[in-house]
Amino acid sequence: MNNSETVLTHPFPPVYDRESRLLILGSFPSVKSREEGFYYGNPRNRFWKILEIIFNTELRTIEEKKAFLLSRHIALWDCIASCRIHASSDSSITDAIPNDIASLLKKSRIERIITNGNKAYEVYMKYICPMVKTEAVRLPSTSPANAAWSLERLTQAWKEYIVIS
Repeated sequence: MNNSETVLTHPFPPVYDRESRLLILGSFPSVKSREEGFYYGNPRNRFWKILEIIFNTELRTIEEKKAFLLSRHIALWDCIASCRIHASSDSSITDAIPNDIASLLKKSRIERIITNGNKAYEVYMKYICPMVKTEAVRLPSTSPANAAWSLERLTQAWKEYIVIS
């Protein structure tokens, strides 16, 4: 094991309730998210900004974010329960153990699953999809590492899949 690579366990629970209909899956929390104790804690990650634009709202606190997600029937979790990872780099992830997505699906009304980026999609398709038998839509990553996608372009791509009628 590389000295700068750490084995970590996912530090916080999923956000969902029985009425959740859309599940958004990331890969594993970044260093900033782990420090903040909530999803997409890096201020340079565009996840929350995209939701603010699509739904014309402002989301500042963790409690506001949780309440917003539940009010829109959106569940939020990550594909990976534990892994070896260097800092926040998805490309460094090895020895991934998946989260129990099947259990969450049984406790909700999820009808659509989307992944935030390639690593989440790769882990979902390899470990989770064979068990739950539900395809996922791969959306472009909201990470600042995905500099090829502007905020406007990301928002357009996400808008098509994130609004549940």
